[in-house]
Amino acid sequence: MLEHLTTPTGVVRMSNTKARLILGERDELSPGSLVDLNIWEVPIPVPGSRHCYKYRLAYVVDGECVLRYDNERGKGDHRHSVNRESSYAFSSLKQLLADFRSDMEIWKRWRST
Repeated sequence: MLEHLTTPTGVVRMSNTKARLILGERDELSPGSLVDLNIWEVPIPVPGSRHCYKYRLAYVVDGECVLRYDNERGKGDHRHSVNRESSYAFSSLKQLLADFRSDMEIWKRWRST
């Protein structure tokens, strides 16, 4: 399937058995586009982050990951958008999901112009 199009498995593998999956869903939004949302609660922050969540939110269009928010070990909270990476100021899970969805809508509008 499209698993290889978001993040390499080694980046998101949780070796800590105390991690608790909070959100794990993959939805096809339209033919050729999908959203993959994964959030875990972890006992200690991922190095580079100040909160106890590990997450990967990805928007894939025509087989290409065009938007991804994650907190990779050592990099902290950041986002990838059209081959650019920028830091992300995490404040809450609710805001994380809202910001991701907002950026998805912006990308959709940009693509349709």
